[in-house]
Formats: sequence, C-alpha cells, structure tokens
Amino acid sequence: VTSYLLMFSDSGRNWKQYHQEEIIWAFSGNTNADSVVHNKLQHSIKARFLRFVPLDWNPNGRIGMRIEVYGCTYRSEVADFDGKSCLLYRFNQKSMTALKDVISLKFKTMQSDGILLHRGGQNGDHITLELVKGKLSLFINLGDAKIHSANITLGSLLDDQHWHSVLIEHFNNQVNFTVDKHSHHFHAKGELNYLDLDYELSFGGIPVPGKSGTLPRKNFHGCFENLYYNGVNIIDLAKRRKPQIYIMGNMSFSCSEAQMVPVTFLSSSSYLALPGTSGQDEVSISFQFRTWNKEGLLLSTKLHQTSGGLLLYLSDGKVKMSTYKPGKAQSDITAGVGLNNGQWHSVSLSAKRSRMSLMVDNDVTSSAHAAVPTHIYSGDTYYFGGCPNNGNSSECKSPFAGFQGCMRLITIGSKAVDLISVQKNSLGNFSNLQIDLCGIIDRCLPNYCEHGGECTQAWNSFYCNCTNTDYMGATCHYSIYEQSCEAYKHTGNTSGFYYIDSDGSGPLGPFLVYCNMTDTTWTVIQHNNTDLTRVKNANRENPHTVFFKYTATLEQLQATINYAEHCEQELAYHCKKSRLLNKRDGIPLSWWVGRTNETQTYWGGSLPVVQKCACGLEGSCIDSQHYCNCDADRNEWANDTGFLSYKEHLPVTEIVVTDTDRPNSEAAYKLGPLLCRGDRTFWNSASFNTEASYLHFPTFHGELSADVSFFFKTTASSGMFLENLGIKDFIRIELHSPSEVTFSFDVGNGPFEVTMQSPTPLNDNQWHYVKAERNIKEALLQVDQLPQRTLTAPSDGHIRLQLNSQLFVGGTASRQKGFLGCIRSLQLNGIALDLEERAKITPGVEPGCPGHCSSYGNLCYNGGKCREKYNGFSCDCAFSAYTGPFCKKEISAYFGAGTSVVYNFQEYYTLAKNSSSHASSFYADMTLIREVISFTFRTTRTPSLLLYVSSFYQEYLSVILAKNGSLQIRYKLDSHQDPDVFSINFKSMADGLLHHVKINREEEMLYVEVMQLMHYSNLTII
Repeated sequence: VTSYLLMFSDSGRNWKQYHQEEIIWAFSGNTNADSVVHNKLQHSIKARFLRFVPLDWNPNGRIGMRIEVYGCTYRSEVADFDGKSCLLYRFNQKSMTALKDVISLKFKTMQSDGILLHRGGQNGDHITLELVKGKLSLFINLGDAKIHSANITLGSLLDDQHWHSVLIEHFNNQVNFTVDKHSHHFHAKGELNYLDLDYELSFGGIPVPGKSGTLPRKNFHGCFENLYYNGVNIIDLAKRRKPQIYIMGNMSFSCSEAQMVPVTFLSSSSYLALPGTSGQDEVSISFQFRTWNKEGLLLSTKLHQTSGGLLLYLSDGKVKMSTYKPGKAQSDITAGVGLNNGQWHSVSLSAKRSRMSLMVDNDVTSSAHAAVPTHIYSGDTYYFGGCPNNGNSSECKSPFAGFQGCMRLITIGSKAVDLISVQKNSLGNFSNLQIDLCGIIDRCLPNYCEHGGECTQAWNSFYCNCTNTDYMGATCHYSIYEQSCEAYKHTGNTSGFYYIDSDGSGPLGPFLVYCNMTDTTWTVIQHNNTDLTRVKNANRENPHTVFFKYTATLEQLQATINYAEHCEQELAYHCKKSRLLNKRDGIPLSWWVGRTNETQTYWGGSLPVVQKCACGLEGSCIDSQHYCNCDADRNEWANDTGFLSYKEHLPVTEIVVTDTDRPNSEAAYKLGPLLCRGDRTFWNSASFNTEASYLHFPTFHGELSADVSFFFKTTASSGMFLENLGIKDFIRIELHSPSEVTFSFDVGNGPFEVTMQSPTPLNDNQWHYVKAERNIKEALLQVDQLPQRTLTAPSDGHIRLQLNSQLFVGGTASRQKGFLGCIRSLQLNGIALDLEERAKITPGVEPGCPGHCSSYGNLCYNGGKCREKYNGFSCDCAFSAYTGPFCKKEISAYFGAGTSVVYNFQEYYTLAKNSSSHASSFYADMTLIREVISFTFRTTRTPSLLLYVSSFYQEYLSVILAKNGSLQIRYKLDSHQDPDVFSINFKSMADGLLHHVKINREEEMLYVEVMQLMHYSNLTII
C-alpha cells in the first residue's frame, strides 16, 4: 500500500476521518516490501477503534499492509447527561472572587443545542457555555448587569457524536476560549477587573430556569469527559458522592452510545437504492439529512402500475415534493426554509390514495398538504440521493442534481432501514457512498475570507462575499485601492481625495487622504483640531491637554510614514508670558507627544533630543539667553513656529500646556495636517547586469494567501523574476518568452502553472506591471492591463504553501538563466522589499534604474517635456500653455473691456544705455525667421484684438477678430512696406464658443489651423 486514509471511532460505529491542514489527510505508505515508513500525527486522536483505508498500492502485486500503532495510556472519567439532568459544584464559601479561572472538559453529543456550564452572580456577573446549532457560544459578563453579555462562538458541526475539547481560561478581564484547535482571545466587557460569582457552578444545564437572565434553555444531552475546574476533577468528586457535588435528575458515569448509522453521499453521482413493498396504497418515508447545498435530489421512486412517480428534492434550501404522471398536472408542495445550513433536519412524507403531506423538523405549523389527481400506489424501489447511471430513466427520474450530504434514520413504511446490512451488500445497493460516517465539513471554519469577507459554502467549496470590504478576489485578499498618492499620480490622476491602503493586502484597511499632485506628490492627512486654540489658566496641577484624532489609525499612519520619503507637520505656538522650556536643561512647561507615546520637548523647526525651538537651533531667538522665543517671557506676543520632520515621532497626538495661569499670561497653538511626500517603495528598483546575478531575501511566508507584484523592463527574451523553494513546495515567476509570463507553484498537489500571453513583446525596454496571487481558492496572473488569467484550485487538496529557502530575486537557486534588466516596486503580501539597499552590497546588481521617461513620457500632455529623475520623472511645462504635474491644467484668463496682458520678451536698450557697440550690434542683427503660436479664445465682442507682437524696429504680428467676426492675421515684417493680411471668414468666430488657433510661420510659409479647418497661404515678403 503506497497511500492510505486513517479513520477512528469510540464504539466501532460512526467513524471519523483524520484531518490535517484542514483536509482529509492521505498518509504515505511503502514503496517496497522491506522499508518501514513512520507517520507521526500532527495532532493526537483518542479512540478505541482504528480503520485504515488503502488508496493506492503496487499494481504488480497483491495488496498488503502491516501496521504498528503507538499510543499512550489515557485516563477517562465520563458522565452521561440525559437532557433533563445537571450537576452542581458548590464551593465552601458562600461567595468567591475568582481572579483566575480555568475550566477544561471534553464532550460529545448528537444534539445541536444545550447548556454545558453556567455560573452566575448577584451583580449581573455570569459565564455560560452553550451549544447553539452545533456551535459553542461563550456568554460572559462582568460587573454591570445592564451591559450585554459578550458572545464568542467557536467550532461547528459539534453534534457529530465525537469528542470535542473545550478550554476556558480567564485572568482579570482577559479570556482565552479554545474549542478543539480553534482559539479566541478577548477582553470581557464590564467595569470590574474580576468576576464576582456565586458559590455554585452548574454543568449540563441551569438548575433555576431564567437565572441567566434569558429564557429557559435546553439542557445538555450527551457525555462529558475529564471535567476539571481549577484543577479539581468534578466527575471524580461526583463519583465519590462528595458533599460539594449535587446531582439533579438521572446522570450516569458511563457514556451511552446511540446506535445511529449515518451515510454520506459524496458526489452528485451517489445514490442509495432500497427495496419497498409494491402496490400498497400508502407511501410513508422519513429520514434526517444535513447538507450545505441549496439544490439536490433527496428521493425518487416510480409508482406502481403507472408511468408516473414521486420526487422529493431540495430547491433553494426548501424541501419540495412532487408527483408526476403523463397527461396529468404535476402536484407540488413545499416545506421548510434555509435547510442547507449544515444542521440535521428531519423529513416525513406520506402519500395515501389521492392525498400527500410533507413535514420538516416535526413542525406541524409548517407542514404542507395537497390533493393529487390520481391514486398513489407504492413502487418496489426507492432511490435516495440520486439515480444510477445505467440509463434506465423509467425506474428513477432525476431532473435535478444529485444530493451531496449526509442522511440517517431512514424508515420506509414503519420499518427502520439497517444501513449496516446495506454496507454488507445484503440489502439494496449503492454507489459512491460512505456508510457509518458523516463526512460533512464546515469549509467556513476557519474562515479563509480575509478582511471581513462573508463566507458561504456548498458541499465542495466555499465562497467569499467581498461586498463592503474594500477588497477583491476569491478570498477578498487584494485591495481595490492604491497604496499611496504616488501610485495614483502615475495612473494619471489629479489632485483630490483618495482612499489609500498603505499595506496593500495586509491587515490594515484603507483610509481617506488628500493627494496634492504637484511635481512632488504630497499626502495630506487631517485631524480633528486644525483651528487656532487659545489657552488660559493652565498650570502644572491643572494642565491644558488636547488629543488629536486623525482620519487613520496609528497603525495606518505608521505604515504611510514609513513608506514616505519625507514627512512633516507644522506646529505653531504663540505666547504672551507663556514659556515652553522654562530654563536651559530645566523641566519643560509645555510638551507634545507623538505616535511612540513619548514626551517630546523640541518644537517646530528644531531637531530631536535637544530641548530647543527653531530659533535656538539657528541662534536667532529674541533673547539669546534662551532657546525659544517664548522663553523670553515677555508681555507681548511672540511665537515659536516651524515644521516637525522627524518621521519616527510623527504625527503629533497630544499637546500639553501648563504656563498660562499668571497675570496677562496666554498662549495659542495650531497644529497643521500631517504631510508626507513621495513613496520610496514605488520607485525602489535594482538593475540586474548579468544572468548570474541575483538578490536574496528571507523566506516568503504566504502559506494561505500569497500575492506578488512588481514592475519590470528588459530587452532580454527570457529570465527568472523570482523563486522561493521548499522541501517539495515552490513558487516561481518568470519571463518565459518575449511575450509570455508564467506563474508556477506547488503546494503539495503537484505543480500548477498560469501563463499570460501578451499580444505585444514585453522585452521592449518599457516598464510592465506583473501581479500574481495564489490562495486556497485559485491562482491568478495579470500583466499590465490585460485580462487576468485564473486557475481554480482543487477543492480537497493541500492548501498551505510551505517554503524554507531564501527568496531569490532576478535569479534562481538552481542557477538557471537569470534576469537581465530592471525590477521595481517589488511587493509580497503588501510588504515592499528594499531592492536598492540589497543591491548596494551585491555584485552584478546596481541600485536604481534609469529611463523612466520611455514608459511614462506619454503622461506629459500638451507639449510638456518628460525629465528624468533618479526616483521617477517629472513633466516640464515651461514650453506649454498648461501647468500641473502632467501639464493638463489649462492656464487661462478673462479679459474685460480695455484690459490686456503685456509680456516683455527682452527689455529695450537704447544706444545710450549700452556699454559697448557690440551689444547694440547684437540686437540689430537678431532676426526671427520662424515662430509657433497657439491659443484658444472665446468671445462675443467685435472687433477685438486677440494678440499683438511687435519688435523694436516697428515690425509686428497681430491677430484680430474683425467687426464681422472673421479672423485676420497681419504680418508686417518690413517697416517700409504695408502689412500682409491673411483672413479666415468662413463664419463668425464671435459666437461664444471655444476656438483654437495655431499659427506656424517658417520664413515665407504661413500655416494656420483654426479648429479642424486648415488653410495654407504663401506670403511673399518684399
């Protein structure tokens, strides 16, 4: 046997499959007849019976396997509760203050609801552990009875008649709650820091109904094992009839096993065929089922001596019952709602003669009845869950998908079906079933939907609803917002309010900032107190303290500040007889606090550590004996104002003022918004100069979700972008060919590969963007703005990416062909890697990468010129009639009647002002033989002078809107001749609409463009 599954049970019935890494675990067996293979369980199991299920074996020999199992002795103290009993543990003191409590137990049950433990108090304190719909809820309340109980829910499908462990630890108001391997840590609500509880702790129920402050709840029906409270073995005390134990109702110390055999329908092709008694005038069937699917066939049977039949199926989470017969109208009835919630639900149907009825969960109020147009007589076979694939559609009709889920307690007529006999092939037949176990899995536990995504599920998969999460993708992993204002700017956005997500796919959420898109991009983060605030009557005993609340959390602010190239915040302090530092090296009278929660005594414009203001640093204080203007303590207004720019201390979160309680003493302060410039990760890059060069970083940890994004540019035809290896697992992104990028990985299910084909070559020495993501649902790859490629992950395979080697960037550990070119802004799960710092100490790799204008030059509009910078580029708008970071903001002006703007290209120098004849000859010889002029105008007035350009020698160019609205261009290039006139009179241009005029003269050739009409004219200049 080369591969096998492990199952275990307490009683030899109701088996459970061993899970590891949230999947049914397949163990490796032998590859030959002699070697020994050891498999150590990741988590222990406690069972009396084991079952080994071979999955694969040597095809050339007989199947065989020898097993030796290692275990430990185990002490078990059990108590059985019948749903009407409970156990009370009473303390010696009448009341007891518990600073620390530890409760541990194991339980198993087939009931989905019931109280496991309860302890109340006189002041509203209580702690209650309750099973609700197969999940454990811990209700805990401290102190004020008006405060609602905290409700923490863990676990799922806990009514499976298997042992589940519970541990509750509380110290003061800190609580650790663990169910099986899922833990939750929280602060309990209330004003007190300890529970004040009664002398009584009840298990299995609440002895006095309503004592918990709620309606009476169901008692627990099932078994407890090894129940301990603060180290005291409660069951042992109960066995020995100790006086502090009181038992209410019937409770035994052996665990009764309900002989209930579940069956699992694994796929839509599964079915269970059971015989019936043909020809009876009544059909009566009942069973229980549980599933996550909204749709599925529950039962199909052909009726006796007719070509019709009876169907029972799930539709939109409701049970529907139909009878059909050719030539007759179909009869349908519906009962229940939301029955695909994973809980056990009972179904009872009966059809007698011409009437049928349906009841769900024994709820008479929701039962349904209907008359049918024909008599009903039972058939000889009942098909549960689906139909055989033998093509005999007359015996079993299934217009719906097969049922996937579990069934139990099947009765036909009044006789219970023995499913063990079915398993032994002595009753009925079946296909693709698991008998004597319910293999339902809660795929939403744990919840793999990130960032608050809502998890829903079907039998084979789960789905994440990312609505209102600000994230996208199969697991709500990737942020819909950019990480910085710099990133917004370089997708062509202008100044405005934007949401940024500083850590991308990390745990921090997005927040609103103002992006000021100038040549340098500024991120502006506001707070709640930007007004000038005046302060009087403050002293050390009664200080004036103000706290600043920003539009982002401190964690979000820290991420933004860390990624910025520079941050600053203006702090203005105005004073009149109000000192800051008191005296040199003295105790400060006022101070501020930053995000590190440390007191700072330097002020705007100064540096950390030294207790100075800006004037003290520059030596310009109004009193040279002090380091701040305010410390001169004058009875007149002064100020110490400047920018705080030490990033580790920003932003300011608190200001404290204490020296305004003397006569005529007053102060005022104003704190500006936090300003951060640039994004040092966006342009962080490295140049790989040889195929053998690479950078290495610590192992990438992206077990459940891994996203990688970066920019690259190259002229090479192929190369490795990055690679990280594990023992078997790996992740790799490479340029496979000039127009193909591949993303490959292995998480234990074999290698998978996603390929993106670009319609144009990617080795064009332009920047290209790559984003790859792998989660337990899918893998995707995107290049530039091309539609992303997606590969769906197997529903029941390995899910964790386990890597252990270093991360290689620009090369591989196996020394395959490395990458030649540049990689920029490399981020893994929202964390930027500092390529430049690592490149400084790595041979063959250089920090930075020139040539940004080749990719981003098209962002400079309207004649703006792209200028290279070390980190990025800028648009030079000097020769454009536009401004802004991308030369897109039009420069315009409104001219009233009689107004104009005059611009002197060169001041006129008379011969008397010239210091030499050389200068005069320079101006005399200067002649313009060409000019390019463009402008846009709108007017309704005529005549109008639009433009007039003149020289020192009575030569001129004028653009005039004539009285009839025609456009006239006049050139006088010879002072001894009349001007040449060029007219455009196809329509009146004084129509209030925008008209664009472009004039281009090259010596005697004149080119004029007005709107989309082009006119050419040859001017002969004599």
